[in-house]
Order: sequence, then structure tokens, then C-alpha cells
Amino acid sequence: MRIVVGLSGGVDSAVSALFLKHQGHEVIGVFMKNWEEKNPQNICDAEKEAAEARLIAEKLQIPFYTVNFSDQYQKKVFTRFLCEHKKFRTPSPDILCNQFIKFDAFLKYAEKLGAEKIATGHYAKICTDKIHPIFKLEIPADKTKDQTYFLYALTQLQLSKTIFPLADLTKSEVRDIAKKNDFSNAYKKDSTGICFIGERNYRLFLQQFLPKNPGEVITTEEKKVGTHDGLSFYTLGQRRDLHIGGIKNAKESPWYVIQKIAEKNQLVVSQDRDDPLLYSDEIFSTDFHWICGNPTKKSQPVLLRLRHLQELFCGNITVETAEKSFDGRVRIIFEVPQRAVTLGQSVVVYDEAGTTCLGGGTIDGK
Repeated sequence: MRIVVGLSGGVDSAVSALFLKHQGHEVIGVFMKNWEEKNPQNICDAEKEAAEARLIAEKLQIPFYTVNFSDQYQKKVFTRFLCEHKKFRTPSPDILCNQFIKFDAFLKYAEKLGAEKIATGHYAKICTDKIHPIFKLEIPADKTKDQTYFLYALTQLQLSKTIFPLADLTKSEVRDIAKKNDFSNAYKKDSTGICFIGERNYRLFLQQFLPKNPGEVITTEEKKVGTHDGLSFYTLGQRRDLHIGGIKNAKESPWYVIQKIAEKNQLVVSQDRDDPLLYSDEIFSTDFHWICGNPTKKSQPVLLRLRHLQELFCGNITVETAEKSFDGRVRIIFEVPQRAVTLGQSVVVYDEAGTTCLGGGTIDGK
């Protein structure tokens, strides 16, 4: 089988390519460049990553190509990313990147190369139902690296064309394999954060694209304690970059963002990490995607996750229909109130066993 592997320059995709070649497949490596860095202080060095990917391809003696998806990324991912921030929400661009770039644009490119399947170094598992032709997205062997949260928007077609070679491996096993095969990236540190932001300050990065709109920072008692740069640059639960200090009679403890008052352009903060205003017991989503098709039950108990690698917790999801058809609207009630539930982020739903990802959607209300 001809399989195109997305070689990122990291150890996970390198070992994925190695596994597939050892299984006898015809493997082709492709590096995706998704971001054109305009800042001379290039934090996310695509050229360096591409060179690392090329070295792996040469070692494995497989064909290697580089493809530039930066235009598609700007239109499908980054434009929406900025639009969400303008609405004072906090988006998850990695989810959009998987949906529109890595498993759409990349898949189409791979098919032009004659590929039957694509493969990536994601930690996730794809299983098929023996009775019905359904592809399920399941949690991998290494739960500490589980990436299903970022993959919930994939379709049946995308899953049917995808292989996750690391599904049954732990990260330590992947590194051991890389070391035994003398891969140049065997000791490379895992990448963190959004690729086009990298290790730089998130707020300062956003300010390159969004105008400042200063306003008051107030306490729950409406006492002014500072000035913010604009509500777009902050998220619920945030404690860094608030620059609050020297407040008379205030405790020597951190401040947390607990609320945004858009109509007054005010940022509400508290020194109570568990301020009641930070907790929610239900949410709404209007673009919910079910991986295996629309549910047969209008309401069902599920396990939930509101952020990557958060411990699964119990809740109930209710499908809200428009007339006779499901239009993506759901209401989710938490068994236990959750902290810092953030509009624009995603809620991802799992079965009661906590093994299968059922789908997910953007948090639009609470």
C-alpha cells in the first residue's frame, strides 16, 4: 500500500514512517509548511524542521517532498482564529488545523501522489466496527499523550483514509525505537503550544494583528486595580501578564481573570482561584460534530473533556433539534461544576467507558 506520512521533523512522525516501512508499505514522506513567518525573530523555524524531516526520509530511504499550505492555513484557520479573538473568545486553532489542513488539504495532496492512506504521528487509535462499516476514534495506549481532543472534528471519510501508527505505543517506547535506529531527532524535545506562536508571549503575538482597546481591570467589588490592553488578549482563569501590584490591603497572592464585561470593556479579576464566578454547570454548542453520525438518543450520559488531557468527568448531553433534523445544537450539563469554562474552546465527548471519542463542538454559551 502506498502511504504518505506527514513528517514534521519530530520523533513521533519519524517512528511512524519507520513502522510503516517495516510493515512493507510504500512510504512517502511529506513536510507541510503551514505558516509564513513574517517576524525576523523566527520562533517556529519551518526550515529547520523541514531539514530534520528530510534527514529522516534520507535515513529511511523514502521519497520526500515539501508542500506549502500557508494560504489555506491563513484562510481556514488563522482568519477564524483572529475573528474569535475579536469576539473576546479563545479559539483552538490546532483543531481547525487538523480538520482543514492535515486531514483535508494534506489528504488531497497525498491522493495526487497516488496514496491510498495518509499517516501522522498523532497519539490516537482508529478502530472499525466488525458489523457496520463505521470508523471509531479511540484513546491510544499512552493516555498521557492522548490527542483525540484535537481530532474530534474528523469525518468518517478522513478517518477511513488515515493511519495512526503510534496507537499502541507509549512515548518512551517511541523514543527508544528512535534511539535504536539512530534517528537524529531521538532526543528532541516535544513541541508545545500553537506552532505559529511557539514559545513567544501569546498576548504580544496577538497584538501584532489586533488593535489594543484599553479598559479597566476591576475586582468583584467593582474596585479598579489596573488597566488591561483589550479583552481580546485575555482568557478566563489567566493569572499571567495582568500587571496588578501595590494594591492597598490586598493579599500577596496571584490575581485571576474571572469574567469579561464586554459592554463596559471591563476585565474582572479575583485573588480567589476558586471564585464562584469562574464555575459553570452547563454549556451549549451550536456546531457539534458526531464522529459516527447523528445520535439515536436525544439525551445520554457521557464523559467529557474541556481541554487537552483534562481528566474525563461525567455529564449528560441533550440533542436540541430544529424541527425534525439535527443541526449541530447540543446542551451539556456537568455532574460537577467546572472551572474556567471558556467560550471558543471545545468540549469533547466520550462514551461512558472512556475509550471512544464520540465527537465535540465549540463552546458557544454557558
